[in-house]
Amino acid sequence: MADDNAAAPVAAAAPIDLPGLPALPALPALPGLPELPGVAPEGIVPTPPPVYENNLDGWIRQSLDVMRIHGIPGSYEGIHRNIMRESGGNPRAINLSDSNAAKGTPSKGLLQVIDPTFNAYHVDGTAFDIYDPVANITAACNYAAHRYGSMDNVNGAY
Repeated sequence: MADDNAAAPVAAAAPIDLPGLPALPALPALPGLPELPGVAPEGIVPTPPPVYENNLDGWIRQSLDVMRIHGIPGSYEGIHRNIMRESGGNPRAINLSDSNAAKGTPSKGLLQVIDPTFNAYHVDGTAFDIYDPVANITAACNYAAHRYGSMDNVNGAY
């Protein structure tokens, strides 16, 4: 009775012939290995996607993962420092009293981004919502990378 889970056997290797050396015999064919559910073809279990807490720590960590994919520099410490200065960690923060607000574009979210900057520096893979913590952090870091080299280099209002 055939094993339904067995993979096709691996073919035998050809003899190895190197000039000036004795010939090496061919290796025998190897039996196929059964395919296991959840196991990658190379025999490595795929890594599950990360799970992020729905809090400031989780938002920063998720943003850093998106930033890595898109080549945007920044560190946890630099992002956290700027968030605490800009919004105190409140993703719904809005500044209605600065020069941006006077022009009709108040700063919003964790990193106090104005709408035109968010729209220009939004990063694919995040929500198109300035109040979304991950989208706000990632867009702000993208802007800071283009303007200052990294959010880590921002030490005041930007």
